[in-house]
Amino acid sequence: MRRVFAPLLALALTACGAATAAGTVTPAALLEAGAEAPDFMAFDQHGEVRSMSLLRRRRPMVLFFYPHDGTPGCTEEACALRDAWTRLQAAGAVVVGVSTDGVEAHARFAEEHELPFPLLSDPDGEVLARYGVPAVLGMSARVTFLIDGDGRIARVYPAVDPAVHADEVIEAVTAMSGAR
Repeated sequence: MRRVFAPLLALALTACGAATAAGTVTPAALLEAGAEAPDFMAFDQHGEVRSMSLLRRRRPMVLFFYPHDGTPGCTEEACALRDAWTRLQAAGAVVVGVSTDGVEAHARFAEEHELPFPLLSDPDGEVLARYGVPAVLGMSARVTFLIDGDGRIARVYPAVDPAVHADEVIEAVTAMSGAR
């Protein structure tokens, strides 16, 4: 019973925005900085097929994986990125969220919180697997990849704290944009 309960508790805490429990995300499994960011295609919240390479168009991309639409931590993270949208755009960044939730759930979540960026549906976990993002009970770990304009992973955030993550990302994107 205890072996079953611990992973469920870790998942619940992660999905709700608590600090990531030790062992929940295995950084060694994640793609690392310097690796080429895998291209992929997925449906967005409007039911349109989106290609990561076409969304990025040689600009920096904030690709954030999150557990589940509507949970407190995911809402906090998405809304913080929404609130930072102007600054992220000024730095030339594209923002894209990915979870295993379906298109309809993404549509409700994006509409309810007025999210200006695409949320991509990965119900089979194929995109998660390409980036090495762990999933527990079919839900993604909370991980962000900052991808540079050349399509290389510039930075990996394996244990995202939704309360401060948007500021971390803005700082990194601004530094990246200033170096160009």
